[in-house]
Amino acid sequence: MADGTRRADIVCGSTVSVVLKKDQRSGRLTEGVVGKILTRSPVHPHGIKVRLENGLVGRVKHVKE
Repeated sequence: MADGTRRADIVCGSTVSVVLKKDQRSGRLTEGVVGKILTRSPVHPHGIKVRLENGLVGRVKHVKE
């Protein structure tokens, strides 16, 4: 399972666990399917930002295999 800090590990259509902006303090994870990758840099220390297919935006913490 990848940790979500490398853009190369994430593809549209993959199932991921993300932390939404409103859940950053608690660290609560939300699971969904990647619709679009929003972060342009190849690596981000807090996780790659994605938009899920349901419209929610968050930073990837885990990529499901």
